[in-house]
Amino acid sequence: MKKMLSGAALAALSVAFVTEAAATEWNASVWGKRRAFTEHVEKLSELVSEKTGGDFTINVSYGGLSKPKENLDGIEIGAFEMAQFCAGYHRDKNRAITVLELPFLGVNTLDEEVAVSHAVYDHPAVKDEMAQWNARIIMTSPMPQYNIVGTGDARDELADFEGMRVRATGGLGQAFEAVGGVPTSVPATEAYNAMESGVVDTVAFAQHAHLSFGTINEADWWTANLNPGTVNCPVVVNIDAYEALPADHREALDSSIDEAIAHYLANYGGLLEKWDGVLAEKGVEKVEIDDAVLEEFRAKAADPIRAKWIEDMTAQGLPAQELYDLVQATLQQQRGGN
Repeated sequence: MKKMLSGAALAALSVAFVTEAAATEWNASVWGKRRAFTEHVEKLSELVSEKTGGDFTINVSYGGLSKPKENLDGIEIGAFEMAQFCAGYHRDKNRAITVLELPFLGVNTLDEEVAVSHAVYDHPAVKDEMAQWNARIIMTSPMPQYNIVGTGDARDELADFEGMRVRATGGLGQAFEAVGGVPTSVPATEAYNAMESGVVDTVAFAQHAHLSFGTINEADWWTANLNPGTVNCPVVVNIDAYEALPADHREALDSSIDEAIAHYLANYGGLLEKWDGVLAEKGVEKVEIDDAVLEEFRAKAADPIRAKWIEDMTAQGLPAQELYDLVQATLQQQRGGN
């Protein structure tokens, strides 16, 4: 009897070891707090757990694993398996995808943002550059066109941007600099303090970030149609961790990406529908920039910055013109053009 019990106990113990060995636990490094910008990461975590019966879990950490500007470094060394970052935080590390941060690209909707981002992510030059950091991009974090909030009198003429200290990263920062602004690239988590203390006069964000990081609470006005561009913030996984996944876990992850993005888009759409109500509630003036001012802004920022980017990136060995053309071709295809 003792031998039988001993054998049963050993069998149970063996099953426990097998179950433990089959389980996968990942950590994902993001920042701030849960918001529209992170909903696809949260949904991805939920889906892979459901599809694997809880055997594959992704723990989403808001600032507990790394600073925002160090997430790509953390992926490189395997400090965590998944992370979100923004290209403008370290343009020298992810040069190829900065094509998506060029001002006035012509992207009008979140669906178009997803399409152009994923087309660029699939380009061999982007994959090769990301591989240098042991990173594989799995999805974008699509955001609408950025607009600025500020205090005091609204800045609705191009002359008003002269000397304006603006929190803006990447190509957006370059756009404001082209018209006399003074951009600073403080992380999103520091934008409110920068605005409150007067380090910056204005902050450029998408709507969700103005809410999440509190800049809307300091604002007297918001530009409704400046729309100079947006930032590009991919979600990446550590290549070694991804390739080490059991086949069923990898399938669970890969098959959940489109659904996670769809959830993100639906959630963000709801936020955009409520935005005018948020402005009214907080007493923030909605400023419409005159078309002539917008055209002048584009003339000074769009073409020169794009030409300089293509020249610089080509000199560094990247297929810059090809990447830019890919964005435009994808936009045309997305709109059903010929």
